[in-house]
Amino acid sequence: MSTDHQHPLIDFYLGKALDHKGRTIETIWQLSHFWLEHTHDYIQWLFPIPEPGRFNAFAPRLDDLARNRFRESPELQERQRRSLDVMLDFFGLQRHDLTISAGPELNPKDHIWLKTGGHNHLRITRMIRSLHLCHQPQLAAAFQTAVLTIGKDRGYVSELSRSYWETATL
Repeated sequence: MSTDHQHPLIDFYLGKALDHKGRTIETIWQLSHFWLEHTHDYIQWLFPIPEPGRFNAFAPRLDDLARNRFRESPELQERQRRSLDVMLDFFGLQRHDLTISAGPELNPKDHIWLKTGGHNHLRITRMIRSLHLCHQPQLAAAFQTAVLTIGKDRGYVSELSRSYWETATL
């Protein structure tokens, strides 16, 4: 990373800076599912979008500079895939390259995103949009297809949530 254009989001993603609570990206990747469920100010760092988040005004937004850095950097893209894998595990999903599927333990009782509404539906929308905007459109589409299909077939996801997921890349 060139030091003449330091960017808080890029520095955080590369492990060179802390988020607003003093956490590294590597620390967040290691946290428990309980923590991921009950903490609301990390997803904006892992999956940035241009719009400000409701739950974390301290997270940097995905601006043109950051988008260009994600486009140009295989390392940034790989680290975002690591963030995705952490969240997929939390959601009871698994990824093999560009294929995302239900994990063996996936069920509505233990995986709240399979129920109607909730903050995890907002997280999923953000994740799809961020992957798309960070120049990983195939991965965004794979995640989008997986949550739409699995949410409908194995859960109780509302039509409203599914419509947000369907339009997250527009």
